Amino acid sequence: MEPDEAIAAGKTFAAEQVDGIAVISGTFHLGHLLLEIKKYADKPVLLWGLPELPYNGGKIRLNSVCGVNLNASNLVKSGITDFTYTIGSKIDEDWVDAIRMIRALKDSHIGILGYRAHGFFNVGVDELAMYHKFGTIVDHFELTDLWNQPVEKEAVEKYAAVMRGAFDTSAVSSEKQDKVAELAAKFRAFAEEKNLTAIAVRCWPEFAGGYGIAPCAAMSIVQSDDLLLSCEGDLDCAITMIAHRAAGAKTPFMADLSQVNPEDNSALMWHCGVAPCNLTDGVCSCTLDTYHAGGRGVTAGFVMKSGAINMARLDSINGHYRMFSRKGEAVPMQKELTGTYAKVRFEEPMQSVLDTVVYSGLAHHVSMVYGDYSKPLSIFARLKGLEVL
Repeated sequence: MEPDEAIAAGKTFAAEQVDGIAVISGTFHLGHLLLEIKKYADKPVLLWGLPELPYNGGKIRLNSVCGVNLNASNLVKSGITDFTYTIGSKIDEDWVDAIRMIRALKDSHIGILGYRAHGFFNVGVDELAMYHKFGTIVDHFELTDLWNQPVEKEAVEKYAAVMRGAFDTSAVSSEKQDKVAELAAKFRAFAEEKNLTAIAVRCWPEFAGGYGIAPCAAMSIVQSDDLLLSCEGDLDCAITMIAHRAAGAKTPFMADLSQVNPEDNSALMWHCGVAPCNLTDGVCSCTLDTYHAGGRGVTAGFVMKSGAINMARLDSINGHYRMFSRKGEAVPMQKELTGTYAKVRFEEPMQSVLDTVVYSGLAHHVSMVYGDYSKPLSIFARLKGLEVL
């Protein structure tokens, strides 16, 4: 390829509005090429080197890695760092997932119902800083907009059937059960009518008094139906859930790091009762409970399933964003609490995880998913220029 061909390629990529550019260094090449492409199509780059061919007694046959080195050096010395590299015969799927995250956030439209929860200053965001970094648009709605959302009878019946199939409802009145199913249908209808990718909900203190129940159980049910909902008006957690899902994670949910157990290097990942109801361990009893909001609940109660997990947060601080991500394993435990929760052992020592959380000032909510998404999250952070905690 010659420089004029690179210019033409860059213009084509720009016209096609590509989201990322994988540049294969089949051999050593001119330094002009990627710089010209990047000039016209300023998108995140994967520098892709090929494994060297077997020696045949002559000079090195590809010298592909040196081409990667050349491109990387030119980019960095130009002040450009939104790239990663791979050496191999296949494209780096983690880079592809990171590009999907970038695109998903750029396309996202988040609704906040009410405001952040009372006193939760640390989950407040600068909406335009979020837009500047990720392209995400936030719209504000009142809680009453959700409460007054009309729904079809069939939608309510659908979620009532899910509720009865998933939970022991004996501790909750039929009136509250009806409200849970109706509210689940309202969440779904509201998100579809307003074209919302995710919703951050001020779920207390006004919700239970104004609607008659807290929204937790309804959120558990409708999240199992692939709607993204974050508690307590946490917009940063909502965008992290969007990123998780873009990388292929199923049913992201919000959790607190609520307890640490240094003696067995574990933590309790808990929340009031909102995790998707399809994540139960299949062993414990899954209940609807009314333990909070003056007995007006209603919350979901179960132990979550075992398996590999990732928890992450895109966290805003003083106008910029940083990335927190840790992987671990949810392990079996008995049902000893209300709410939804899992016992997790992280890959690194629990004390190290807690030190990072506390001393960095990370907000106390994370998006938690099953599976390991640490690599695409790390690449995403580099491509977006985020501090990594």
